[in-house]
Amino acid sequence: MRVKTNTRSGIVSVCAWLVAIAAVAPGTAQQKRAMTFIDVIEMRSVGAGKISPDGKYVVYTVSIPQWKVGKNFTDVFVAATDGSVPPRQMTFTKEKNETQPQWARDSRTIGFLSDREGPNQLYLMRIDGGEARKASDAKDGVDAFAFSRDGKWAAYSAGKTEERQIWLTSLEREEAPVQLTKHSTPVGIWAWSPDSSRIFFLTPDREEKDDQKRKEKKFDVRVVDPERPPTHLWSISLADKSEKRWTSSNAYGVEQFVVSPDAAYVAFRSVSSERHANALDQVDSEIYALNLATGEARRITNNKVPEGLPRFSPDSKWLVFSAPDEFTYGRNEKLYVTPIAGGALRKLLPDWDHNAQSAAWSADSKTLYFTQGIGVDAHVFGVSLADGKLAQLTHERGVIGGPGFDYETGLFVFSFTDPAAPSDYYIARAETVSQRSRWVRVSRANPQVESLKLAEYETVHWKSTDGQMVEGILAYPTNYEKGKPYPLIVQLHGGPAGAYMNGFSGGHGTYVNVFAGSGYAVFQPNYRGSEDYGEKFRVQIAGDYFRQGFDDIMTGVDALIARGMADPAKLGMMGWSAGGHWSNWTLTHTDRFKAISSGAGAMNWISMYAETDIQANREFYFKGQPWNNWEHYVEVSPLRYIKNAKTPTLIHVGEADQRVPKPQSDELHMALKKLGVPVEYIVYPAMPHGLTEPRYQMVKMVAEFNWFEKWIQGKPDWFDWKQLLATLEEPKEEEKKQPEKTDQD
Repeated sequence: MRVKTNTRSGIVSVCAWLVAIAAVAPGTAQQKRAMTFIDVIEMRSVGAGKISPDGKYVVYTVSIPQWKVGKNFTDVFVAATDGSVPPRQMTFTKEKNETQPQWARDSRTIGFLSDREGPNQLYLMRIDGGEARKASDAKDGVDAFAFSRDGKWAAYSAGKTEERQIWLTSLEREEAPVQLTKHSTPVGIWAWSPDSSRIFFLTPDREEKDDQKRKEKKFDVRVVDPERPPTHLWSISLADKSEKRWTSSNAYGVEQFVVSPDAAYVAFRSVSSERHANALDQVDSEIYALNLATGEARRITNNKVPEGLPRFSPDSKWLVFSAPDEFTYGRNEKLYVTPIAGGALRKLLPDWDHNAQSAAWSADSKTLYFTQGIGVDAHVFGVSLADGKLAQLTHERGVIGGPGFDYETGLFVFSFTDPAAPSDYYIARAETVSQRSRWVRVSRANPQVESLKLAEYETVHWKSTDGQMVEGILAYPTNYEKGKPYPLIVQLHGGPAGAYMNGFSGGHGTYVNVFAGSGYAVFQPNYRGSEDYGEKFRVQIAGDYFRQGFDDIMTGVDALIARGMADPAKLGMMGWSAGGHWSNWTLTHTDRFKAISSGAGAMNWISMYAETDIQANREFYFKGQPWNNWEHYVEVSPLRYIKNAKTPTLIHVGEADQRVPKPQSDELHMALKKLGVPVEYIVYPAMPHGLTEPRYQMVKMVAEFNWFEKWIQGKPDWFDWKQLLATLEEPKEEEKKQPEKTDQD
């Protein structure tokens, strides 16, 4: 990490509670303590939840932070879907990762990838006990794997990216894996046919041998935006190893595909093969349905907007995908369905003013389930294919997320979090998902939270300058006394079409409970441009990016001051990505805040247009390309108003950020230095748009918090490394003698 500064910083002891880890009994109210930075870093997260084919078990991963090593490591867990068997940790590999767990068709065997012996390999494991069996021995590691539905095979892709091929290993006999594909070009995305007779895969039309050779010979110059061959769909038969090509257009390549349950069709999403088309923007993608009997690919869409990956109904008669309303960029996402046999494309929920996407089919192919945020909560919805009627199936205060509904077992597996509970997995049946009491909790990743004193959340509303009612979240200090004003930290979300919701604050981005435990109130406004409040509310900032959103934020602050909650002399602001953009705008348009922390924020939209890895959304929000709308790009750039800046500002950015690249933060830092505004600048080496390394996450929190402590609370100094380094000291001898667990434990 590099820190740039133009202000003299002394040495300050980071708050004592930085390293405090209380040894108290969970759930004992009188012993509850404030949340610390270490607590935030040590929060575990669940992922990759999958239900066994017989519906009796769920497998998932838990990401387990190792603070002293500075990394997160992932293990595999299994639990009974009816709650009869508590969650069981299946793998215990110190400082290694087990990922991508999947069920074999016997519902008693799981497969996963692990780097326990070097590069990722495929391991098979019985859930009723025993060591994991290594099922691959790929020199360059395994990329992905999948089980055949007939229960006979596990296939995996292995090799260097430029050489990757598919291998088979038998589930019936312990024998060496055999190479299935020997294609002339490397295999990309692949999938089993549901009848287990073949595997479909994507591969480029030609191999760039000279390009690979020149890199091997150390001619490692980078050619920007090189010409690439299109990628197309092939299949290989297990019976005779024969290959068949299914697509061949020079106008497009195939990016993603899915096979119908009856193995009669493949639906795929194409991307433009034009050299300079930005694949990340995905504005030139289309949906096709390929008849495997005739080889005919029916084009379903013809537009210039990104569509979601299509999904077949269980009866293989329908295809659903999401796309912007009326295929117009920036509008609400809608569900579109079409008969596989051919027919009109039908839009579901045409009058519903919210997004509908990532839908899962019911077992009878009559209902589509999806989750969607409505204000500060997210719920499960179902829409009838027959009449298009929408039903809200859950009404909880909190946030429900994926994976979603499994039509083979009739079970939902979803994550749920609320202000008092981190995200965990739950199981519910379609007919009882509306009844919270019928949910079965199948993970408990963070029991230590029960010993923490957490902030109380309130959903607040206020009227903005144009009369629009705006919503947000207020988190109270844990020592709150009615009638007493508190220092207020305003946290601005990213997106810009993001939103704050009633979920648990346990990450380095906001760490609300740490602020609350230290006597701060935290305000999270869902200002104009936020999602979950209707299309007009979200797109209103297109063409007028900052003005109304800024008014929404400031009128929200004024409302909290008016009710006696916020101390007007002790205001701070922080945000990352779009939250950083708004922080920079605030810096240049008011001096009411005592301190600002700006993470990965844009300063100059003209330079930003070429520096960032996506352009379509810039063109949407600023109504065109900069050379066609120059004055407007300047008008909405915080840099234009930088001479108004007076607020002490802390700047953060990842060195490898491609979304809001480092030069944007350089421009802000240089300007504030030259203007004599107190500024500190932290650069996180090799980090992308979000900070992924725990040590950098810790630095971000500690530096940011103490920036507010200095400028808002009047603490004499800012930041030093002493307490941070203390947390990395070697454990005591008795701690070192703890026995290590194995997969058998």
